[in-house]
Amino acid sequence: MYRVYKASRTDPKRSRVFVVVSRQVLIESGFSTVVCAPVYTSYDGLSTQVAVGVSQGLKHESSVHCDELISIAKSALTDFVGRLSEPQMAALDRSLAVALGIG
Repeated sequence: MYRVYKASRTDPKRSRVFVVVSRQVLIESGFSTVVCAPVYTSYDGLSTQVAVGVSQGLKHESSVHCDELISIAKSALTDFVGRLSEPQMAALDRSLAVALGIG
């Protein structure tokens, strides 16, 4: 997870945490952007959300929102916050499949 400063002009927050969801081959490629899912402090219990929190390096209990994927420049991913556990990664995979209508 990375804190990105002003990822979007429409986001009222100065910074937001994002989880990189692109496959490793793309991350390691020369392509300049990766697909990311935002982290919000709200959690609605949707199948497209994954609970995360303090144990992942965040200040508050939060959730990854897989319905709001965006492309972010790799150069903006400089402020590492933390990583998801293996069970959370599995939950993220399931949430992404639901959000994208695959599987």
